[in-house]
Amino acid sequence: MSTTETASATSSTASVPVIGHWVDGGHRASNSGRTAPVFNPATGAVQAEVALADQAEIDAAIASAQAGFEVWSGYSIAKRQTVLFAFRELLNARRGELAAIITAEHGKVLSDAMGEILRGQEVVELATGFPSLIKGAFSESASTGIDVYSIKQPLGVVGIISPFNFPAMVPMWFFPIAIAAGNAVVLKPSEKDPSAALWLAELWKEAGLPDGVFTVLQGDKLAVDGLLTSPLVQSISFVGSTPIAQYIYETASKHGKRVQALGGAKNHMLVLPDADLDLVADQAINAGYGAAGERCMAISVVLAVEPVADELIAKITERIAKLKIGNGAGTDAGEPDMGPLITAVHRDKVSSYVDIAEADGAEIVVDGRGFTVEGHEDGFFFGPTLLDKVPTTSRAYTEEIFGPVLSVVRVASYDEGLELINSGQFGNGTAIFTNDGGAARRFQNEVQVGMIGINVPIPVPVAYHSFGGWKQSLFGDAKAYGAHGFDFFTREKAITSRWLDPAQHGGINLGFPQNN
Repeated sequence: MSTTETASATSSTASVPVIGHWVDGGHRASNSGRTAPVFNPATGAVQAEVALADQAEIDAAIASAQAGFEVWSGYSIAKRQTVLFAFRELLNARRGELAAIITAEHGKVLSDAMGEILRGQEVVELATGFPSLIKGAFSESASTGIDVYSIKQPLGVVGIISPFNFPAMVPMWFFPIAIAAGNAVVLKPSEKDPSAALWLAELWKEAGLPDGVFTVLQGDKLAVDGLLTSPLVQSISFVGSTPIAQYIYETASKHGKRVQALGGAKNHMLVLPDADLDLVADQAINAGYGAAGERCMAISVVLAVEPVADELIAKITERIAKLKIGNGAGTDAGEPDMGPLITAVHRDKVSSYVDIAEADGAEIVVDGRGFTVEGHEDGFFFGPTLLDKVPTTSRAYTEEIFGPVLSVVRVASYDEGLELINSGQFGNGTAIFTNDGGAARRFQNEVQVGMIGINVPIPVPVAYHSFGGWKQSLFGDAKAYGAHGFDFFTREKAITSRWLDPAQHGGINLGFPQNN
């Protein structure tokens, strides 16, 4: 999450709508007097303003969620499950609407927006089966006449702080499980693409969710800090950059909250000499340039074990030349392969990393700087970029670029490539491409990364496993969704119970309880 690009107060204009909050089961206009622009990335035009909540609006949203929790947590499991299934069916029937909203505000192509929704929908599917995942345990006669059992209960109000790159999927990593478990959610979407959250709120309303259980709070750092410090908010779920993830973890933990804060990445693809280089080139294109590189799981570094680098670079370059870049919404000529970046500020930041790489001695094989699309000259476009011989001391190598920039680093051996991956500050995702099963098995055991692909470039786990990295890519003890998700959004009570036989009495014993 970044607030530097859009969080400065701007006056809304009469020519564009102002996007507000969702509180108490309906749209809520803001009285804060602060807004931020929402751009159409393909044209560069301001298409809306989004409200930035003040403290009164933050407090009101959280209070509404608390009231919603008190109602929702009293629903039976069967009744909650009915609402989850209704939401699932509505989302499945109308997801095209949501994809169009994402493309209009984020810029990614429609098919990619639809793919984002489908991956989020996997977690909705998982959550519909929640009764079997929140069961406690029972031990009969743990001691004479004594039973011990556990129950799982919801936390209360939970906060979700979502990034701009996946305005639907990332919230869906968290809120289906949180709601299924009986919690109430306050979602703070990115200021850059805030409308998907409101569409989801409307869908929950239609599915029968009680008012207050799903709240959308628009805002900037003030809203974030309001969630981190409120005594009513019991947990925080976050995906974004590492510096913000660390800040959220430290601040929320200090205020007694559970935290799952997923940070940045610098994902490597290790290519061994026996790999199928056509497969590698295809997957490097997909993983490096899909969604214009604005993915925390994007491959940004190809570690080419020599002597394959020259041939691989030639194959990637050939494929780059065939990519179509344009308005993500598509035209009569069809959908492009890649859309624009989210803002002009971010585009310029990505461009600065190419400048850094060039100054540090990297070879610019394909240069995406200054790229424009005919008819969309004011759009925030940046062309696919390929760098070779990038020094591992360069900031272009060590830092997350978050754009369509693929760097090739030549290494002499598997061991040299492994050491580069393991010595980095991040540990989100990685991949190895090889036809050697022994090398792949060794890699999965030796690499210090949370999510690993073997001939798979973007190893995002399916919903019944859990998503999250190691090192500076994850703060907190719980990953997203899967078993981790249900553990995170519930807390356990252990009960020790004895029902006395009316004909008997245990008597008085002041000693420490013992099992008999």
